Amino acid sequence: MTQLEVLNEFQVSPADLEKLDGDENEEAPFGKIARDGETLFRFRAKDVRIYFEVSNDNKAVIVHRVLNKNTYQDFLYRTNLPVGEDEALSESKQFWELIEEGENARRV
Repeated sequence: MTQLEVLNEFQVSPADLEKLDGDENEEAPFGKIARDGETLFRFRAKDVRIYFEVSNDNKAVIVHRVLNKNTYQDFLYRTNLPVGEDEALSESKQFWELIEEGENARRV
């Protein structure tokens, strides 16, 4: 049931991605993470973070990862990094390796 509730909340429109609040408002549901020309978006829903991209024609959303919110957020809090969650993720080699691992996984 939790998965269905999260998917029910995950509704993306082009307008949502144009007015990203980013790190200024940590409670904003959408965020943007970029590195070397690759852009992912983050959506907060319940206790998870959904990392996704939008296809070039804006007709499809490709979900790369769904992670528990406390995984990386707790790390940032405990280490007192002076940057927001999205900015720290964009600079994290481990985060991008996780995304690449998902891209290279066998599709069902």
